[in-house]
Amino acid sequence: MTDNATLSARSRAHVWHPCTQMKDHEWLPLVPISRAEGVWLEDFEGKRYLDAVSSWWTNIFGHRHPHIVERMKTQLDTLDHVMLAGFTHEPVVELAERLCAIAPEGLDRAFFADNGSSAVEAALKMSFHYWQNQGQTKKTKFVALDNAYHGETLGALAVGGTGLYRDAYKPLLLEPLQVPSPDCYGRAPGESWEDYSSRQFVHMEATLERHADEICAVIVEPLLQCAGSMRMYHPIYLKRLREACTRHGVHFIADEIATGFGRTGKLFACEWANVSPDFMCLSKGITGGTLALAVVLTHEDIYQAFYDDYSSYRAFLHSHSYTGSPLACAAALATLDVFEQQDWMARNRKLGHLMWMAASELLDHPHVAEVRQQGMVLAIEMAQNVRDKTPYPAEQRRGLRVYQHGLEKGVLLRPLGNVIYFMPPYVIQPEEIALMASTAIEGVNLATAD
Repeated sequence: MTDNATLSARSRAHVWHPCTQMKDHEWLPLVPISRAEGVWLEDFEGKRYLDAVSSWWTNIFGHRHPHIVERMKTQLDTLDHVMLAGFTHEPVVELAERLCAIAPEGLDRAFFADNGSSAVEAALKMSFHYWQNQGQTKKTKFVALDNAYHGETLGALAVGGTGLYRDAYKPLLLEPLQVPSPDCYGRAPGESWEDYSSRQFVHMEATLERHADEICAVIVEPLLQCAGSMRMYHPIYLKRLREACTRHGVHFIADEIATGFGRTGKLFACEWANVSPDFMCLSKGITGGTLALAVVLTHEDIYQAFYDDYSSYRAFLHSHSYTGSPLACAAALATLDVFEQQDWMARNRKLGHLMWMAASELLDHPHVAEVRQQGMVLAIEMAQNVRDKTPYPAEQRRGLRVYQHGLEKGVLLRPLGNVIYFMPPYVIQPEEIALMASTAIEGVNLATAD
């Protein structure tokens, strides 16, 4: 019979874990998980962990949601997989129809991939290739925000912010035009989010004015730079970006991989600004955290730029073996079904308020520079000096101390450097929010005690 220690040893012997310095696990135990249900994970010895981060932001309706599981089982009885090149199937067609129906106006074509990074790669290539097909061959550059994160494959990594994820691979990467982020952590005392984000747009406007004839697209994470320490900004930036991209003849790519499907308080973050991008990348919550799937939604005019006789060689020759997986599409359809069962945005507004109230005592903490929130995401940024927001040195790993305390108390709080965040499934209950917040508060107190 498998136990925690045995499985951990086997994993260390053969598994190279993602986003991990494996040497850490000489002293930091792995957490073996045997089963999961709702917001809870359980190890082989019966200890439970509240999944406060939705297992990397995917399990929006909790683990093993019965409707999603049942629809996947039913799908497996009839069709497991078929390639999508030259073939089609009911789940992928229905999913494309339903996504186009609920997406921002004009997004009426769906291109399928199998993970978020792949969706970003496809959108970047589509944008570049579109301009080539239109005869605008000088358009070869992309604009990206500082502190951004769009994935780990080389194209997606290239349009991320400089730093930990990107620097080691710099010689391999295309160089985007980097623009200062509109995230409001850097605003002046008393300055509103709207004023700061609007003021920051001057950098984007200047870049577009100077380089429009060589820019394919601007790519942003709407409202929330998740891997970039959960930094947040105001919707005015998206509104101004849409206007500027249209004015300068540049595509707008919205990376809604983490922000889509209700996480920010609306179904898609772009809805806060009432804008429609030229490309919208979706993944993570699309299948309720069950199987890998990604989609790029785009406009008909983008699609038509590739629609021609074979001899023109204008087709978009991009593919993945599991593109449009029937099983993953079935899970995504079930996830959309769950959204239709009740007003989840209204529920999430109440849960978001509870999260804020539960964490509010940290607003006056001597080593918490900011508590910020957007929908069902709340972030707590620890700092050595809160007056000037001097961060703790990375090597002190203050966030890791909170993580370790959380595991002791049965709460998964995976940090982003000095930032502790809540990003729980939407099925979390008030008493579970209280446990999550109290554990985080205790952890922050312990982590900043010296």
